Amino acid sequence: MGVTGERLPEGRYGRAAEARTDRGLKIVGAFLGAGLLALIGWFGYDYIAGQKVSGEMIKFDIAAADRVDVHLEVRKADGAKGYCTVRALAESGAEVGRKEVRFDQAAARVDEVVAVRTTERATAAQLLGCTAD
Repeated sequence: MGVTGERLPEGRYGRAAEARTDRGLKIVGAFLGAGLLALIGWFGYDYIAGQKVSGEMIKFDIAAADRVDVHLEVRKADGAKGYCTVRALAESGAEVGRKEVRFDQAAARVDEVVAVRTTERATAAQLLGCTAD
Protein backbone atom coordinates (compact mmCIF):
# COMPACT_ATOMS: atom_id res chain seq x y z
CA MET A 1 0.00 0.00 0.00
CA GLY A 2 1.18 3.44 -0.87
CA VAL A 3 0.86 6.41 1.40
CA THR A 4 -0.62 9.48 -0.29
CA GLY A 5 -1.01 12.98 1.04
CA GLU A 6 1.28 12.41 3.95
CA ARG A 7 2.94 15.61 5.20
CA LEU A 8 6.13 16.05 7.12
CA PRO A 9 5.80 17.24 10.72
CA GLU A 10 5.96 21.05 10.92
CA GLY A 11 9.04 22.59 12.50
CA ARG A 12 10.98 19.35 12.48
CA TYR A 13 13.07 19.88 9.35
CA GLY A 14 13.42 23.71 9.29
CA ARG A 15 11.99 26.07 6.71
CA ALA A 16 11.25 24.98 3.23
CA ALA A 17 13.60 26.26 0.53
CA GLU A 18 10.77 28.29 -1.01
CA ALA A 19 10.20 30.27 2.19
CA ARG A 20 13.90 31.16 2.42
CA THR A 21 13.92 32.25 -1.22
CA ASP A 22 10.80 34.40 -0.75
CA ARG A 23 12.31 36.11 2.30
CA GLY A 24 15.54 36.80 0.40
CA LEU A 25 13.66 38.29 -2.54
CA LYS A 26 11.68 40.54 -0.20
CA ILE A 27 14.88 41.85 1.41
CA VAL A 28 16.57 42.48 -1.96
CA GLY A 29 13.42 44.18 -3.27
CA ALA A 30 13.22 46.44 -0.22
CA PHE A 31 16.86 47.52 -0.60
CA LEU A 32 16.46 48.17 -4.34
CA GLY A 33 13.23 50.12 -3.76
CA ALA A 34 14.85 52.27 -1.07
CA GLY A 35 17.85 52.89 -3.33
CA LEU A 36 15.60 53.93 -6.21
CA LEU A 37 13.68 56.36 -3.99
CA ALA A 38 16.94 57.86 -2.74
CA LEU A 39 18.20 58.28 -6.32
CA ILE A 40 14.99 60.00 -7.43
CA GLY A 41 15.17 62.30 -4.40
CA TRP A 42 18.78 63.18 -5.16
CA PHE A 43 18.03 64.01 -8.81
CA GLY A 44 15.08 66.17 -7.77
CA TYR A 45 17.13 68.07 -5.21
CA ASP A 46 20.01 68.55 -7.65
CA TYR A 47 17.65 69.85 -10.34
CA ILE A 48 16.04 72.41 -8.03
CA ALA A 49 19.13 73.47 -6.09
CA GLY A 50 21.43 73.30 -9.12
CA GLN A 51 19.59 75.95 -11.12
CA LYS A 52 21.60 79.15 -10.90
CA VAL A 53 19.30 81.19 -13.15
CA SER A 54 15.53 80.81 -13.36
CA GLY A 55 12.97 83.08 -14.91
CA GLU A 56 9.27 83.69 -15.14
CA MET A 57 7.26 85.60 -17.71
CA ILE A 58 4.94 87.92 -15.77
CA LYS A 59 3.02 89.24 -18.77
CA PHE A 60 3.35 90.28 -22.39
CA ASP A 61 1.91 93.11 -24.45
CA ILE A 62 1.47 93.26 -28.22
CA ALA A 63 2.94 96.75 -28.56
CA ALA A 64 2.86 97.00 -32.38
CA ALA A 65 2.50 94.86 -35.48
CA ASP A 66 6.24 94.20 -35.37
CA ARG A 67 6.96 94.19 -31.62
CA VAL A 68 6.00 92.38 -28.42
CA ASP A 69 6.96 93.66 -24.97
CA VAL A 70 7.65 90.85 -22.48
CA HIS A 71 7.89 91.44 -18.72
CA LEU A 72 10.44 89.00 -17.22
CA GLU A 73 11.36 88.31 -13.63
CA VAL A 74 14.70 86.52 -13.29
CA ARG A 75 16.09 85.02 -10.08
CA LYS A 76 19.71 83.99 -9.90
CA ALA A 77 22.42 82.93 -7.49
CA ASP A 78 24.97 85.46 -6.27
CA GLY A 79 27.43 86.27 -9.02
CA ALA A 80 25.66 84.08 -11.57
CA LYS A 81 25.45 85.28 -15.15
CA GLY A 82 23.20 83.90 -17.82
CA TYR A 83 20.54 84.50 -20.40
CA CYS A 84 16.86 83.81 -21.03
CA THR A 85 15.31 83.00 -24.39
CA VAL A 86 11.95 84.53 -25.29
CA ARG A 87 9.95 83.92 -28.46
CA ALA A 88 6.91 85.48 -30.08
CA LEU A 89 4.25 83.36 -31.76
CA ALA A 90 1.77 84.16 -34.52
CA GLU A 91 -1.86 83.05 -34.41
CA SER A 92 -0.94 79.96 -36.45
CA GLY A 93 1.58 78.96 -33.76
CA ALA A 94 4.58 79.75 -35.95
CA GLU A 95 7.53 81.51 -34.36
CA VAL A 96 7.74 85.09 -35.64
CA GLY A 97 10.38 86.46 -33.28
CA ARG A 98 13.05 85.30 -30.84
CA LYS A 99 15.43 87.07 -28.50
CA GLU A 100 18.09 86.02 -26.02
CA VAL A 101 18.38 88.44 -23.12
CA ARG A 102 21.56 88.52 -21.00
CA PHE A 103 21.39 89.04 -17.26
CA ASP A 104 24.84 89.98 -15.93
CA GLN A 105 23.66 92.30 -13.15
CA ALA A 106 24.86 91.65 -9.61
CA ALA A 107 21.31 91.65 -8.21
CA ALA A 108 19.76 88.33 -7.22
CA ARG A 109 16.37 89.34 -8.68
CA VAL A 110 16.02 91.24 -11.96
CA ASP A 111 12.69 92.63 -13.18
CA GLU A 112 12.88 93.76 -16.80
CA VAL A 113 10.64 94.50 -19.80
CA VAL A 114 12.16 93.20 -23.04
CA ALA A 115 11.10 94.22 -26.57
CA VAL A 116 11.03 91.35 -29.07
CA ARG A 117 10.96 92.32 -32.75
CA THR A 118 8.69 90.19 -34.94
CA THR A 119 8.43 89.49 -38.67
CA GLU A 120 4.62 89.66 -38.55
CA ARG A 121 1.93 90.36 -35.97
CA ALA A 122 2.33 88.16 -32.90
CA THR A 123 -0.50 86.95 -30.70
CA ALA A 124 1.50 85.34 -27.90
CA ALA A 125 4.88 85.29 -26.22
CA GLN A 126 6.64 82.45 -24.49
CA LEU A 127 9.65 82.11 -22.19
CA LEU A 128 11.58 79.11 -23.46
CA GLY A 129 13.95 78.97 -20.51
CA CYS A 130 16.94 80.48 -18.74
CA THR A 131 20.51 79.17 -18.74
CA ALA A 132 23.52 80.01 -16.58
CA ASP A 133 26.92 80.55 -18.21
